[in-house]
Amino acid sequence: MPPEVQVQELATGTTRRRSLAGLLATAGALLTGCSGASNYFSSLPYFSSTPPRSAPTAPGTTIGTGEVKAGLILPLSASGNAGVAGQAMRNAAEMALSEFNSPNIQLLVKDDGGGAEPARQGAQQALDAGAEIILGPLFAQSVSLVGQVARARNVPVIAFSTDANVASNGVYLLSFLPESDVERIVQYAASTGKHSFAALVPDNPYGTVVEAAFKQAVARGRGQIVALERYPHDKGAMAAPIKNVAQAAGRADALFIPDGGDAIPDVVQVLVANGVNTKKIQLLGTGLWDDQRIFLTPALDGGWYAGPDSTGFRNFAARYRARYRQDPARTATLAYDAVALVAALVKTQGPRRFSAPVLTNPSGFTGIDGLFRFRPDGTNERGLAVFRVTPSGAQIISPAPHSFGSSAI
Repeated sequence: MPPEVQVQELATGTTRRRSLAGLLATAGALLTGCSGASNYFSSLPYFSSTPPRSAPTAPGTTIGTGEVKAGLILPLSASGNAGVAGQAMRNAAEMALSEFNSPNIQLLVKDDGGGAEPARQGAQQALDAGAEIILGPLFAQSVSLVGQVARARNVPVIAFSTDANVASNGVYLLSFLPESDVERIVQYAASTGKHSFAALVPDNPYGTVVEAAFKQAVARGRGQIVALERYPHDKGAMAAPIKNVAQAAGRADALFIPDGGDAIPDVVQVLVANGVNTKKIQLLGTGLWDDQRIFLTPALDGGWYAGPDSTGFRNFAARYRARYRQDPARTATLAYDAVALVAALVKTQGPRRFSAPVLTNPSGFTGIDGLFRFRPDGTNERGLAVFRVTPSGAQIISPAPHSFGSSAI
C-alpha cells in the first residue's frame, strides 16, 4: 500500500545546486548513482481519510545542539505502520545530523501520534521555542493545520504527505508524488512514438489522483486517450470495465495500469482472457509496479514504469542497519534528506537560508533518492528513472536525469 513520501538569488544556478549537493554528499553519500528500483510506496496507507488511532503524545526531545532550531513532527507513537515509519524517520534524522560535518542545527522533535491536533500543538511548541523551519508532519490533515500555524509566523514547512492538495506557497512536500511517476512514464512513452493511450485505473483515491495526472500528461504530449475505465479491486466486478478497454486496445499504442502487485496480475489475466496480447501493446505503470509479484507475472514482462533509482537507498539502508540493527522504513530517506538539506542551507546560505527563493531553487538538490526540487506552489519534481519489467527484476531503460533541463522529467 502506498504512503500517505530553486536558489534563484544565486546567479550560479546549477553550480550552486552542485555545491549544495557536494555538501550533502559529505552527510553520508546523499549524492548517489543509479541502478535498480525499490518500492517507495510501501509504508503507509495512501490518502487515508482516517489517520491511525493516536496514542498519547510523548514528550518532545531534541537532537543536536546547534544554534539554528528546526521542528521535526512525526507520528512516533501512532499505531501500526505509521508508528514504525515515524520511528524510522526520527532515526534517519538523527543519522543525518551525525553524518553531516558539524551541523549548526538543533531538531525539536514533536510526537503527533498520527493526529492533526497534536501536530498543530507540536508545531506551535516548536515555533515558540524558536524553530525557523518545520519538518513534517506525515499525514495530509496534519500538514494543513501545521501549515496554518507556521504561515502565521512566516516560517516554512517541509512536509512528508503525498497529497498534493495540502501543498502551498511556504508548505513544501518532500515526498514521492504519484503525479511525478505519471508525467515521467507518459513523456517517455511519447518519446518512443506512443501517442495513443488506453487506461485502466483503480477505483480508489490513488486512482483519482493518477487519472487526473494521466489526462494532463497525455494532453501536454498532444496524445489521445482512446479508452479509460475505473475498476474495483474485485475479480468479478472488474471484468466489465476491463472488457470495455480490451475492445479498444487495438487502437492504442500503450495501456496504462497504475496499480500494485495485489491487483495487477488479476487485471492482466482478465485482459488476456478478453483477447489482449500484452506483448503487442506497451504496458505502462507507476512506482507501484516495483513489486516481486509484478516481475513474476509473465504477461507483464516488458512493461515500463517510472520510479526513483534505488542505489542511494541501498547505501542508506546499509548504514542504517549498521547503526540501528534493523531495516529502515522506505519513508526514512525523506527525513534524512530534509535534515541534511536544512543543515546544508544553514552552512551555506546565511540569514536567507530558508527563504522561498532558496528553497525553490530551479536547479534543485540531490538527495538519497536522486534529484528533486520544490515548486513555488509547494509540490515537488523528482528526477525519476524508467524501468522495464523482467522476470529477474527491474531493468533501467532510461536513467534518472542528473539535472533539471527541458527534458528533465
